Amino acid sequence: MRACPALFISAPASHQGKTTVTAALARHHARLGRRVRVFKTGPDFLDPMILERASGSPVYSLHLWMVGVDACRALLADAARDADLILIEGVMGLFDGTPSSADLATAFGVPVLAVIGAHGMAQTFGALAFGLARYRPGLPFHGVLANRVASARHAQMLSEAIPEGLRFCGHLSNADDIALPDRHLGLTQAAEIADLDARLDRAADAIGKTALNDLPPVVQFEDQALPEAPLLLEGFHIAVARDAAFSFVYPANVDLLRTMGARVSTFSPLADDPVPDGADALYLPGGYPELHAATLAHNARTAASITAHVRSERPVVAECGGMLYLLDSLRTIDGAQHAMLGLLPGDAAMQKRLARLAMQRIDTSHGMATGHTFHYSSMTTPIQPHLIATHATTGAEGEALYRHGPITATYMHTYWPSNPAAVAALFRGEPL
Repeated sequence: MRACPALFISAPASHQGKTTVTAALARHHARLGRRVRVFKTGPDFLDPMILERASGSPVYSLHLWMVGVDACRALLADAARDADLILIEGVMGLFDGTPSSADLATAFGVPVLAVIGAHGMAQTFGALAFGLARYRPGLPFHGVLANRVASARHAQMLSEAIPEGLRFCGHLSNADDIALPDRHLGLTQAAEIADLDARLDRAADAIGKTALNDLPPVVQFEDQALPEAPLLLEGFHIAVARDAAFSFVYPANVDLLRTMGARVSTFSPLADDPVPDGADALYLPGGYPELHAATLAHNARTAASITAHVRSERPVVAECGGMLYLLDSLRTIDGAQHAMLGLLPGDAAMQKRLARLAMQRIDTSHGMATGHTFHYSSMTTPIQPHLIATHATTGAEGEALYRHGPITATYMHTYWPSNPAAVAALFRGEPL
């Protein structure tokens, strides 16, 4: 068993301020000299960027289905060995999804802090707090924090509305100027928020004036041994595109490549970097190519090196935004058409409406791999799917996975530790 103070930050819905509060807690305790480890529930790339900046450590995903119960337990126990505090940010509302944040908190006995956006609300705040705390018997519940509070009088009304037996942990004010900017896929990337550290410091100052100034209760985390990943990529050199256009990468995915023996290097298509010399395979992750389409269209050195890589029949693995970059063209939300690499037949167009959001699984000859999809673009291609993913809970048809020469491309973001053998086959260009 590993003991460590821990807190699960959730809310009644999205857009209540979970990430702001989690980041505030991480920065506050890190400034006190504590080693803080933060996890994010579910498939997310943007919140972890903020939380990594706040805590100073990489942020890994926890999800009972996508990551798996045993792997979640192993990640938490490993963090508890060295951390002074573990924070877990939930996803959506506390009871939303199958499995939900509440399921995860209950599975590992981590007490829940409910963050409630209190703007436009008074005594109903108490009813929401009571419902979140009592809806599911057995849920470990720590208390409630009011966010976006208008005044001292407003805060007093909220605290007086809390039923007896529930802990009111304090409030954050609208005037604190700590809200994090967002856009269509969620929060803005950490590197693009010029005053992020100042916002995090203001948030930490504010959280330090609440009852959350102190460490939360200690939680006992069970040790969990996992099978060692086989050395299926020993001697392989894998190049990964990493910049503001291609940034949606699970740390656990890169860890797995290295554990399987690969050497990993990075390059920036936005900086017009070539693919690193000697790369045996290339990974183009998701991100925001639509925000940088004009730059990508004009960066000839990167384009030439990726084209040479493909023509030499070396594998390319592309997910979501990385797949869009390989297409013939990408139309941005303003209607402008930008030529892309032209290595994967087809065209894509950005749209204001969410195209698809779901947890998905894909069944390969090496077994099932888990992941998710979340995109605001549509794509047309003459290529027939090689495999088709399915929705995690309904079994409905999901994203297509395409193979075109040495390229494997899909909208699905796969959580690679769910199937190391399938991942090795991808990067070796072997049958799936």
